[in-house]
Amino acid sequence: MAMLKLQHGFNIHSGAANMTLLFEGQENHLVPSTSQILADSDLFVVAGRMIGHSFLSDGPRLHGLSKAIIHMLVHADRDTVTVQLDDVPDLDIRSTICMLDGNKHLTEQQKDDINNLAISWDLPPVSAENRRWLFQQLLHHAVIGRTKRQTKHIRKGLKDTGLLTMLQQRPDTASVVFPQHEDSILTAQAVLSHIVWPGDEGDDEDDDDPPYPLSIQMQTVGFLKTYIETATPFQLSQLMRFWVGWEIPTGTMKVEVVKADYLISSTCFGTLHVPGHFHEYNVFSKHVDDCIATCATGFGLI
Repeated sequence: MAMLKLQHGFNIHSGAANMTLLFEGQENHLVPSTSQILADSDLFVVAGRMIGHSFLSDGPRLHGLSKAIIHMLVHADRDTVTVQLDDVPDLDIRSTICMLDGNKHLTEQQKDDINNLAISWDLPPVSAENRRWLFQQLLHHAVIGRTKRQTKHIRKGLKDTGLLTMLQQRPDTASVVFPQHEDSILTAQAVLSHIVWPGDEGDDEDDDDPPYPLSIQMQTVGFLKTYIETATPFQLSQLMRFWVGWEIPTGTMKVEVVKADYLISSTCFGTLHVPGHFHEYNVFSKHVDDCIATCATGFGLI
């Protein structure tokens, strides 16, 4: 749940919005928020600790960070970082900087917009001689300069958990600690590969009083497999949040067929308790949809 909040925002009422994002921008180009309130707090140090502890516990990762920010977290070297226009989260600033890209003639209004931005960041006005240089300076400041303090705080949090040392000694592990967005997209096969089904561990042989005959258990297991194989990405995401508390399957996820009214999850143990009283798949499927839709308000509460 902590990593879910870190990825999608906290309910901190800062006066601007009900949801406070620590990372802004588009997927694979997320950068730390430039909010002065957040920069003045220790929240980014906490974020670094959260990332570190979750990784060390084989938990979910923070995905979709800009490669420029990942580079700064690992190397802290502005001279060797590569920044892209898509890394600029503010679309107005991005469009202004984009005017400098190339050799297209600049109108007086465009020059005014560029100069206003440059002067606000203590940079000189645009000219024919400094156009390319100014483009790079504005781009780097928009992404790296404005987030320097936040990145430093995240590094401190990572250092507190020991993860920063690993990243510095093995820079190739950065892609594992900070995966891209496409690596977090759920597939049915990814979910199925983590599941331990009834009988897989031989537990049923020691159960003197199974809740249902083997045929009923296998029918229920078949229903669940069919649901996972035909589910939409959104349904898989909800099922994972209901099952393990996060949108990405982690560790071992166990299935138990039980006598119960509703689908219930023991998220801490990664165990899904599936009622075995269903005889039709369409009824089973609707029941699962109804239950997992409650993951935002309380697991298993309908």
